[in-house]
Amino acid sequence: MLSMILTSGVNSQASGGSILATVAMVALWIGVLYLIMIRPQKKQQKEMDALRESVKPGDNIMTTGGFYGVVLDVVDDTVIVEFGNNKNCRIPMHKNAIAEVERDDDSAAEDK
Repeated sequence: MLSMILTSGVNSQASGGSILATVAMVALWIGVLYLIMIRPQKKQQKEMDALRESVKPGDNIMTTGGFYGVVLDVVDDTVIVEFGNNKNCRIPMHKNAIAEVERDDDSAAEDK
């Protein structure tokens, strides 16, 4: 009977230590996942937001749909884009639809 009491006390201490180790491992894995997955995604999102905010008239852009065009005007969160050689094809779009921005060499030199 005495041995059962002594061994039950030892087992409860051992299980308490293993719970602490398990919690520490879960916290470590959450930290690793944050560093590998979430942090780079947030950094990329900030870069895309900065790119979209820097759009100005005359920039060549590619939309998320794969269309290439030239920005004619920027109003708040809307850009007016001219597609192709047809000067009558002007479409207003939201800035979130911009995937890439290509600037002319002259304007790129001015930004530096």
